[in-house]
Amino acid sequence: QVQLVESGGGLVQPGGSLRLSCASSGPSFSNSGVGWFRQAPGKEREFVAAISWAGRTTAYADSVKGRFTISRDNPKNPVYLQMNSLKPEDTAVYFCAQLGNRVWPGSRPLENEFNYWGQGTQVTVAS
Repeated sequence: QVQLVESGGGLVQPGGSLRLSCASSGPSFSNSGVGWFRQAPGKEREFVAAISWAGRTTAYADSVKGRFTISRDNPKNPVYLQMNSLKPEDTAVYFCAQLGNRVWPGSRPLENEFNYWGQGTQVTVAS
């Protein structure tokens, strides 16, 4: 059973920063790309960023490019989402999700390309 656990959410002022983590003890995590999605109240879940299993390839939504950075130091270690220059419109529940073994779906991954999902962590950007 693959389990993904997100952490690092919270309340931050506009312009501030947060770092989210996505961890898994599952054996397939080190061979799988990982993505971050978010869902704001009343809106559909949307793609934020993704990173390949080896960490060499990344993809970002246009809305976060230049402000957010996805990373993984080691395939077995957590995947991080560093979020800088946060805006109120970044407020959402953030989910991490895992791709299939050594699959890279391209620069605009779709939700149905991810096999496993975490429970989400709330990020609120407000003054």
